[in-house]
Amino acid sequence: MTDTRRRVKLYALNADRQWDDRGTGHVSSSYVDRLKGISLLVRAESDGSLLLESKIQPDTAYQKQQDTLIVWSEGDNFDLALSFQEKAGCDEIWEKICQVQGKDPSVEITQDIVEESEDERFDEMSDSAPPIDLPPCELSRLEEINEVVSSCLTSPMRKEKLSVAIETEGYIRKLLNLFHMCEDLDNIEGLHYLYEVFKNIFLLNKNALFEVMFGDDSIFDVVGCLEYDPSSPTPKKHREYLKELARFKEVIPISNADLLAKIHQTYRVQYIQDVVLPTPSVFEDNMFSTLSSFIFFNKVEIVTLIQDDEKFLTELFGHLTDESTEESKRRDLVLFLKEFCNFSQNLQPQGKELFYKTLTSLGILSALEITLTSDDTQTKSASIDILTYIVEFNPSFVRDYTLQQANSTDEDQMLLNVLIDQMICDTDSELGGAVQLMGVLRILLDPENMMASLNKSEKTDFLNYFYKHSVNILIGPLLTNTLSDWPAKEDYQTVQLLGLILELLSFCVEHHTYHIKNCILSKDLLRRILVLMKSTHTFLVLCSLRFMRKIIALKDEFYNRYITKGNLFAPVIDAFIRNNGRYNLLDSAILEMFEFIKLEDIKTLCIHVVENFSKVLDDIDYVQTFKSLKMRYDQHLDKLKDRDRPSLDSVPSILRNNRYRRDQRQLEEEEEMWFNEEEDFEEDSVVPGPDADILTKKLDSDLNSTLAKLVDKKNEANPSKLTTSPSKAMNNNMSMTNSVSSSPLNASPSDKFKKGLVDYEGDSDDEDEDDSNGDLLTPVHKRARLS
Repeated sequence: MTDTRRRVKLYALNADRQWDDRGTGHVSSSYVDRLKGISLLVRAESDGSLLLESKIQPDTAYQKQQDTLIVWSEGDNFDLALSFQEKAGCDEIWEKICQVQGKDPSVEITQDIVEESEDERFDEMSDSAPPIDLPPCELSRLEEINEVVSSCLTSPMRKEKLSVAIETEGYIRKLLNLFHMCEDLDNIEGLHYLYEVFKNIFLLNKNALFEVMFGDDSIFDVVGCLEYDPSSPTPKKHREYLKELARFKEVIPISNADLLAKIHQTYRVQYIQDVVLPTPSVFEDNMFSTLSSFIFFNKVEIVTLIQDDEKFLTELFGHLTDESTEESKRRDLVLFLKEFCNFSQNLQPQGKELFYKTLTSLGILSALEITLTSDDTQTKSASIDILTYIVEFNPSFVRDYTLQQANSTDEDQMLLNVLIDQMICDTDSELGGAVQLMGVLRILLDPENMMASLNKSEKTDFLNYFYKHSVNILIGPLLTNTLSDWPAKEDYQTVQLLGLILELLSFCVEHHTYHIKNCILSKDLLRRILVLMKSTHTFLVLCSLRFMRKIIALKDEFYNRYITKGNLFAPVIDAFIRNNGRYNLLDSAILEMFEFIKLEDIKTLCIHVVENFSKVLDDIDYVQTFKSLKMRYDQHLDKLKDRDRPSLDSVPSILRNNRYRRDQRQLEEEEEMWFNEEEDFEEDSVVPGPDADILTKKLDSDLNSTLAKLVDKKNEANPSKLTTSPSKAMNNNMSMTNSVSSSPLNASPSDKFKKGLVDYEGDSDDEDEDDSNGDLLTPVHKRARLS
């Protein structure tokens, strides 16, 4: 059987003055050749690895606290602590330390703590040579007692001497007797002196004195002394609060007397630190470090004792989930559980992992499904706090539980949907609970904290689950409020909720690609959200704009085509016009979005904006954004013209217009297919092949507009000889098909290939001949057949 006497937790004080748990193991003391001395060794309980190997130095100050703690410093600013499971083990190691240093094991500290420079040490040695003699504890000597205690605070060595003197003479109890006498005699001056004395005793920062002051028979008298602050005109009523107003509710009977006493003591000491004692200045920040450590280890001990009591926790969760439990009883249980989780924040990561695994195995998440839907405000608020504690530490606990519900629970009873529903239905006018729940959802949906999970499919599985079972509930209020062209509700609570939903959706756009894209495109979600651009609440307008901005930032062509096809810039431009150039956040946000489109050269959006809104935006001259956007648009057009400039002297070259430009290999394949197929037509056939028919339909509109421009130019050049208009010529298209198509069909294959090549390249001889005949359409229709 493992020897629990030597079982310890090793702690190290970090830079934030918090104790970090370095592991649990068993401590021993033995001679280490490498260190050439007796050393403390701690080997890990799990794998036997060495957690600590520390030589017991003859001049190191070791301090024994609370019967189960040994604290010391190794080097500058590196404090260590051993927390023993049993007092007997602590006593054994303490005796060994005292034996090495030649000290009496009855002392609480083995060395005087000196932290000053060499010169200061020399001065202090001469100052501290004589021992500190405390004045007799009498009413008439209270002023003198106060002066002695105050004078010792300036020197670490004198502080240490004073602490020893107070402890050895039992001075605290004598001072408390004087306190009773002063209160009975209504001696206000004496009570003021006692306030100063006890405040300074706290500043001595000695655990041995805290043990005396925080005993059950002393703590209320100490609090009483601290009620008489000289700077306050009337005494405070701290004792009245602790005794009468602060009631300990034992929701589940606690049979462990030590645990009960530790809970009471911790609450009272925490109250002294937070309320009774004056707030320390920046220079006194570390004065109460031992008091903080006292509270810290008390909380760790409380959590450990409750966690080990499986019967207590099982009974607690049984009452929580029992439908017959009264609402007031359930509220007290949830508040106790919240405080329990709050204490667990003092645990180190390994301890927290075990703590939350224990609670999860006992059914804390299924209990929260019930308490989150409670009508009692306190119950619901505490439940949200508990869920936040769990998710902030490890969201995988909640994700795993949610995925287990996928096939066994109705959608409206799933924890994730309960959470979303409570966010949507928050009755608080400020939506405090909804804001907190939105933060929880954001952590759960964050792919960044899914990566480190041992379950590699967690990200895929959970996001699939969310977008299948939960996203419709989340966007429900949004869709309901945007059924028409104007927001249905504009009350403050509704728009606040919509703002939260939009914030979460914007997060999803940024971090989820495939799932949220399907949701937006399938539900036309962006169009519905942009209805809110007409809201009278500017912050909601900005939320809608930010959602669109997140989409544009992705530079995803699917999104770009969705925006242009749906003309979704129109609501943004309308809002921009309504703002009427006012210098505000909305104006800047809209300008920034268009500036982004210009800088990132998003061609699809740039062309769409200029072609559809240039008449409105051209008048905006207080910024250069839209002029630059128009310039960028013109540059695109110039590049297209330079890359594929058509010849005005050759009508067939119209086919090289960039809008119908195709890969050369594809063009050759289609021509070859047409040559192979055209032999099947009869000579007088007027029905072109399927490929030619499709292409002809595609080109008709383009040919009309382009030929019109060419005809106009020829008419301008030679007004006396008017060319047939393209619209009239195209109306005669079908009647001319036979004569046009007969030439290639009657020619030999080589002639057909040559004619096609001549038409494609725009041979000057043929063009001159065509011009002389005044018929621009013949080669065009030949090209239409040959393409």
